[in-house]
Amino acid sequence: MRHTLPNGLTLLVEENRAAPVAALQVWVKVGSADELPDEAGLAHLHEHMLFKGTARRGPGEIARTIEAAGGEINAWTSFDQTVYHVVIASQFFATGMEVLADAVTSAAFDPDELRREIEVVCEEIKRSEDSPTRKLSRELFSAAFQKHPYGKPVIGTEASVRSFAREGILRFYRRWYKPENAVVVVVGDVREDEVLRLVEKLFVFPPGPFEPASKRPPEPRRERPAARLKSEPLKEGYLSIAFPAPHMLHDEVAALDALAIILGHGEASRLHRALKRDRLLVSEVQASCYTPVDPGLTIVGLTLQPQNAREAVREALRQCRRVRDEEVSAEELSLACRLLESDAVYQRETVQGQARKLGFYQSSAGGTEYEERYLEQVAQLTQARLREAAERWLDPNAAVLAALLPEGAVGEAELQAALEDAARAERARSPYSGAPPEKRARVKFGEPKTGPLLREELPAGGVLLVKEERAVPLVALRAAWQGGLRAEDAQNAGINMLLARLVSKGTKTRGPERLVREMESMGGALGGNAGRNSFGLRAEFLSRHLEQAFDIFAEAIGEPAFAAEEVQRERTLQLEELRSREDNPAGIAFLLFAETLYRKHPYRFDTLGTEASVSRLEPGLLASYRAQQYPSAAVTLSVVGDVDPDQVRKLVGKKLGRTGVAKRLQLAPPQEELVSAPRAAVKNLDKAQAHLVVGFPGVRLSDAERWPLELLSAILSGQGGRLFLELRDKRSLAYSVTSFSMEGLDPGYFAVYIGCGPGKIGEALAGIRSELARCRTEPPRADELERARTHLIGTHAISLQRNSARAAVYAFDECYGLGADASARYAEHVAAVRGEDVLAVAARLLDPAREIVALVAPQGAAPAELGR
Repeated sequence: MRHTLPNGLTLLVEENRAAPVAALQVWVKVGSADELPDEAGLAHLHEHMLFKGTARRGPGEIARTIEAAGGEINAWTSFDQTVYHVVIASQFFATGMEVLADAVTSAAFDPDELRREIEVVCEEIKRSEDSPTRKLSRELFSAAFQKHPYGKPVIGTEASVRSFAREGILRFYRRWYKPENAVVVVVGDVREDEVLRLVEKLFVFPPGPFEPASKRPPEPRRERPAARLKSEPLKEGYLSIAFPAPHMLHDEVAALDALAIILGHGEASRLHRALKRDRLLVSEVQASCYTPVDPGLTIVGLTLQPQNAREAVREALRQCRRVRDEEVSAEELSLACRLLESDAVYQRETVQGQARKLGFYQSSAGGTEYEERYLEQVAQLTQARLREAAERWLDPNAAVLAALLPEGAVGEAELQAALEDAARAERARSPYSGAPPEKRARVKFGEPKTGPLLREELPAGGVLLVKEERAVPLVALRAAWQGGLRAEDAQNAGINMLLARLVSKGTKTRGPERLVREMESMGGALGGNAGRNSFGLRAEFLSRHLEQAFDIFAEAIGEPAFAAEEVQRERTLQLEELRSREDNPAGIAFLLFAETLYRKHPYRFDTLGTEASVSRLEPGLLASYRAQQYPSAAVTLSVVGDVDPDQVRKLVGKKLGRTGVAKRLQLAPPQEELVSAPRAAVKNLDKAQAHLVVGFPGVRLSDAERWPLELLSAILSGQGGRLFLELRDKRSLAYSVTSFSMEGLDPGYFAVYIGCGPGKIGEALAGIRSELARCRTEPPRADELERARTHLIGTHAISLQRNSARAAVYAFDECYGLGADASARYAEHVAAVRGEDVLAVAARLLDPAREIVALVAPQGAAPAELGR
């Protein structure tokens, strides 16, 4: 329901009783594309400052209040909007609304806080310098938009951000933060009349008229393609090709979205088959259509070995030309439309997903009616309409290419030549067909209904878990076994990850393409997962296809295929991913930490394995290992969603009931000796930021100390936590700082992570140690403990909104011996923890004599105490 308040503010309310949760969002219709030339990055910095205190609340108090009510608060800035969002237990809805309104309407913009936050944003900019995908996006948009402000980075530059003063922030706030320019969205377990009353009372903006935004300068049509290459110290190459796309209200957006799916969405797409499956020119490929408020881009993204860049670009451009020269098949169009229609269903699984959709449509498309218009356009798509859209928009003369490649891989002139060759290529156009739109049944939503969690032991030894959840017409499946890293050794490290990659690569009766297409026709997907403690399969799909989808899932459990060609391809891709690890320095820091902490236990291994171990993984070995470690008779199977439990039982009996009796392997990985002295490891990488992990040996999932450790982590982490307040808010050492407890079936670890400038490593390490020393010597304050309890209980409920999340939690908890219903007792365990319990576990585990430090930093940046 939409309301327009007397002050001009737009309010959207949707009551949703599926879970006791509410999402509150404020969409302000201003983004980086609205900044003046001397304001680059100001919208983003302004977003940060709204959390730094108001007339009523000091720094950190906004986040602490939300977290103390079991919620989460954050924000983001885009080209066109700035969005502030809260997800909270519905019983605290009024508190969340009051805090959000206070932040948006009464920010203090304290000069000292501004100075500190400028430093934090500069650390965020450094972090983006270490992300190849973010750097590539910045280069692509800069090349594609040379007149329009979409060409400027949302975050600004270090120089522009350091130039800002309080006066400029206030001008920006007074100019844009007006009720006429904002949309408040509330979705969840609330009453509309109460929401309306609160919003009218709380959202009182400073007085003053509002002047609508000026028209942004249009981007001229490009008449000649352009390539931009940056040489970077990378292991892999990152490359994007972009074509002009319309604004989101254009009639051909649905056609371009469908084309993007056909070209580069999933394993059945044309680009995936041509570049990855058939020729191994890329390790990743995708296509998307970005259609914001102003004209955007259709983007083809490639991750590849640098030596393949030239040929990969030529093949990608050939595939883009094909959809202009000939119509896509009826099957391709049907699959694309089904995926677009099912996406609207998946968005309704969470209150925050639905709120985000409503807010975007209202702020960018002029109203929430946009979704119905868009789905009607999807329903009317034909092969001819897609080809017409491709002809108009996928013009090689207007293409822009941006690439990040290692030095000497390929020259910019060669990439430019590939673009120009594509623009000059002769075309062999086929005639248009007159095929009408396909008639597809619309997805129907039933009445929300929730059933109990049912547990049944299967005759062969497995366990079936079923939970009826009819809020959305979706089903999630999970199959799980104990295993993962715990079932690996130095000779076969990486085998579980390779098995997970092969889950969707065929069964005894279905080849890879047939399998993927069948799942996509049901609005679904099938995949595998390999972790530290388990191996498993997962699937999601529209509930009306339960019988067909379960047939595929059961076959993937019991009759996997290990075709030599598929194994060789996925093994090669896993090795390429392994070799490119250094492109993710934070990930390297955690691998270094695990290698330093664990000397015997397989938790020390990289889930991707090593080049030597992965190279040994042949089809016969994979098939034998899978059958021995993960027999279908021993599966823990979880089914959650819009299902009839009796029908599920019949399907399981029919498809999995004929397996032999399970022979469960008892895993007994070598255990670690007690850490008796501090350990440190340093790896030098030439990156903009340093990545520091400080940790200690931890506990098992089954240990009672798990619960006070979770409370300890909640006290330290989060926007209201000690680490955030001390190291980020007060000292501006980092953009990212957090703590966590990683339990396992064997002892895990407790750790703190920070990403900071290389010159701040010593201060960051000292700051972390100081906060951990406080934890060892002082019990948490009563208010800290209560905030942590409520935050953990609330965010646990928020995290279980999706069927897939519930299916995973039930399956893993049962598989690990905790009991399928363990998550139902989570709040009870957390609530029972006392301050003295937290102090005792901190004193025992956070022993400086058992400290493990891992640091990834540029040469010469490490403190002397760490060895180099």
